[in-house]
Amino acid sequence: MQIGVIYPQTELPTDADTVRAYVRQVEELGYRHFTIYDHVLGADPAVHTGWTGPYDVDTTFHEPLVFYGFLAAITPLELVTGIVVAPQRQTALLAKQAAEVDILSKGRFRLGIGVGWNPVEYEALGQSFSTRGQREEEQIGLLRRLWTERSVTHEGKFDRVIGAGLAPLPIQRPIPIWLGGASPAAYRRMGRLADGWFPRVEPGPDLDAARAIVAAAAAEAGREPAAIGMQPRVTWGAGGTDELTRTAGRWRDAGASHLSVDTMGSGLGGLDAHLDALAQAAEALQPARSAKPPPASPSP
Repeated sequence: MQIGVIYPQTELPTDADTVRAYVRQVEELGYRHFTIYDHVLGADPAVHTGWTGPYDVDTTFHEPLVFYGFLAAITPLELVTGIVVAPQRQTALLAKQAAEVDILSKGRFRLGIGVGWNPVEYEALGQSFSTRGQREEEQIGLLRRLWTERSVTHEGKFDRVIGAGLAPLPIQRPIPIWLGGASPAAYRRMGRLADGWFPRVEPGPDLDAARAIVAAAAAEAGREPAAIGMQPRVTWGAGGTDELTRTAGRWRDAGASHLSVDTMGSGLGGLDAHLDALAQAAEALQPARSAKPPPASPSP
């Protein structure tokens, strides 16, 4: 089980020096992968009366693929989007951006995608919120074709590409696609189409039910369920390293291939506090590691 981090982008300063300091320390602590997730726009609660979303117009988000263009130059960590809201983006442009990150990171990239939850973003980006699940399914096949074929012709319900292709193609052909979501429809999509998934339930009956749906859909599609990776998260909280270790052990026993430590929403006071929590987590989780940490990156 490889252990990584989720970047606490909503709670840290957005300047490049903060990003560089964070990733350097994460490397030194022996984490293996770096995950960031996506919101293009935040809704203004003063305009959207009764807004109840977890983020709004003042919540800070980096653009993941631009952000990873920067990180690819300064870190050997595997870069993961967990997730990008694919159906609100142009598929060909997403394919191009992902291919570029894969090239710059020397093939150390996983594209995690999901359908999202925010209709305000979808409207602003000119896409339909109501058909987002259908669009994601079509996008997955088209993305893989764009990453592996010189010239693509695709005429689907949502996208049309006629005799066109990417150059250069990515290093990974295709780039691994991991899926987010927490509904039976999302679990079936994971089983049929994903290289891996990001569970948002805890080990126990809810996870067992989700995995059963994923496995059944995979088997029906002629795929091996055990080959589908799983990257949950463990949250730093009041239970400290004892609780973190217990939860990580439950995920290891459940067959997780990757695990991310999430320090967001824990009341930490800034960069140093987040890094101190990650240092404690790294020491506590050392027995769960399955591989040596990557070498430190050269100075930019």
